Amino acid sequence: MIRVAIVGTGSISTAHLDAYTRFADRCRVVALVNNQTETAERLKEKYRLDCRIYQDYKDLLEGDQVDLVSICTPPFLHASMSVDLLRAGIDVLVEKPMALSLEECDRMLAAASESGSLLSVVGQNRFLDASVKLKRTIESGLLGKVVHAQVDSFWWRGSNYYDVWWRGTWETEGGGCTLNHGVHHADMLQWMIGMPQSVVAVIGNAAHPNSEVEDISMAILSYADGSLAQLTSSVVHHGEERQIVIQGLDARASLPWKVHASRQSEQGFPLPEGNPELKREIEQFAAGLAPLAYTGHEGQIDDVLSAIETGSRKVGVDGYEGRKVIELVTAIYEASFTRRQVELPLTKDSLFYSREQIMSHSPRFHHKSDKSATIDYK
Repeated sequence: MIRVAIVGTGSISTAHLDAYTRFADRCRVVALVNNQTETAERLKEKYRLDCRIYQDYKDLLEGDQVDLVSICTPPFLHASMSVDLLRAGIDVLVEKPMALSLEECDRMLAAASESGSLLSVVGQNRFLDASVKLKRTIESGLLGKVVHAQVDSFWWRGSNYYDVWWRGTWETEGGGCTLNHGVHHADMLQWMIGMPQSVVAVIGNAAHPNSEVEDISMAILSYADGSLAQLTSSVVHHGEERQIVIQGLDARASLPWKVHASRQSEQGFPLPEGNPELKREIEQFAAGLAPLAYTGHEGQIDDVLSAIETGSRKVGVDGYEGRKVIELVTAIYEASFTRRQVELPLTKDSLFYSREQIMSHSPRFHHKSDKSATIDYK
């Protein structure tokens, strides 16, 4: 029986608790941690848990209490907590974003490597049937060579969203929509078609005067084979339509699912009927994929539990995969701050490798009115 603790009992922790309690025959939640214990008490009662409640995650480091910890805190706490837990020999599943800088990611990876502990970063959208269907279709080659990807990570948040003390600052949130909302789609993009060779980008704050950070960003990603991708992250889009559109030489497919295949006329224009045979082949391939046993957070937590149970220590989204997303977001920030093209991969010599470097170069679009608060894990 795998003993689990959850650090941070805010809204995202319920996704973890739903999953862990689903696998009650494989694991048991033995501790909840939040420095304001009222929220932890409410969750303990809601889920009928027989567990301890702590105010400080460091209490988990004493003795042999837990095997696996889910970190569900604000992003600026991810790195320090993960490093301490990993060094103590405890496996870690950390919410996205993995950390606020590449330097922090590298410290987390080093701690996992030195201790032999498992480090996984939440990427629950990889564990959705629709996401897997699009990825497998790309890998099948039926679309042809990928020539363009359009990724719209459109969200909407009111101005009072940033009244929460830790949101809207470079120091505690680490960035705006690019890091904390676009991270979902940035992860899926690089998972599906790989990391780009270079990035150009612009960011801005169009609608949130109580936030230092961006609420919209647009990036163009260039790949070594000549293909391009565009990634837009936003919290100003009404309707919150989100999509990934993959254009291949022979056909396109997208999430939400849609397929189209063109065929040229003698003059090079698309024929009205397109290429129905190829479209039908793609649809048949996608329809033949087996559904996942578990999806979302449940799918990822099943993956982590299996890696611990079998001793393989191999997970679908490990620390290196989590780092790729931070590298891509960092490149977008560097490109927008410096107004130049940024080449990947980024190294330790990058101008934006550490939090201190990001803090010293990042623009403050507005004044965050209230930064004073007691650090809370929720």
